[in-house]
Amino acid sequence: MAQRGPRIAIKRWLGLTAALALLGCGETLPPATKPVPRPEVAAQPAPEPKPETPASAAARAYYAEVQRGLLGQGLLRTDGGGADTPFTDRMLADNFIRIALYDEYARSSGSTVQRQTVSALRRWQQPVRVGLRFGDSVSAQMRATDTARVGSYLQRLQGLTGHPIRLDDNRPNFWIYVVSEDERAGLGPVLQAAMPGLTANDVSGITAMQRSTYCIVYAQSSGASGNYTGAFAVIRAEHPDLLRLSCLHEEIAQGLGLPNDSPQARPSIFNDDEEFALLTTQDEKMLQMLYNPALRPGMTESEARPIVETLARRLMGGES
Repeated sequence: MAQRGPRIAIKRWLGLTAALALLGCGETLPPATKPVPRPEVAAQPAPEPKPETPASAAARAYYAEVQRGLLGQGLLRTDGGGADTPFTDRMLADNFIRIALYDEYARSSGSTVQRQTVSALRRWQQPVRVGLRFGDSVSAQMRATDTARVGSYLQRLQGLTGHPIRLDDNRPNFWIYVVSEDERAGLGPVLQAAMPGLTANDVSGITAMQRSTYCIVYAQSSGASGNYTGAFAVIRAEHPDLLRLSCLHEEIAQGLGLPNDSPQARPSIFNDDEEFALLTTQDEKMLQMLYNPALRPGMTESEARPIVETLARRLMGGES
């Protein structure tokens, strides 16, 4: 079984968000004296793509084979779940607790260590303004496709959560970079400007991203409040179509506050088994729960569980 690329990314992000909250990082938008460098953006005319480098060509061939292998095993489903993937209100509540209130990786200044740790509920309080960026290697067709898909997906997420989420190139607080191998290696200054407080290890998690990591997202909280103030996702431009779309679905959803994985969560993209490529019916319900006003950022499991169980029953039709 191939190692779950997006899950590795999320694990790195989990440790990062928890640690940054403890460090008391505030607003993540860069100060006026240190603007975020701005590569070509989706709304502008795309230049002719640069010639593909050997590293990028090798990555493209590798991930094409990864997608073929997963599809050959009946994985990367796009149906959202069905009769073969039933779940109950109890399963929904337990899966939400595990995914929203636990971290899978612990972060230090020099390393990221896999270790399940109790966390607190985290989500956005301010509107989520997504800035979609493309490297010069990305074709005009891919830019148009990804921009349309992200815009449609954000509308879906806004409808589920009731929280303002939109594409906004003027003042983004959630950056998404679709870049090649070589372009990703040069993202250090952009990343550090967008998300102050990152360590050299954090930056290298993106600039020297391992092949087994398909995509990655970092997020910052304001102090210990659990309020997200910024996020930064990187998607490999070399991914074939479905794998790239899967990364977009997962990284954006996780950047909203569902950071962990659970092998019990089915149907779900928050599971290492690669069964589902796109947001599922259970994932939708977890996002609805996450942004329900009955919950609040910073809640612990003991505080949140009774509310989560009530919400799960209602969403599954157990209560009016």
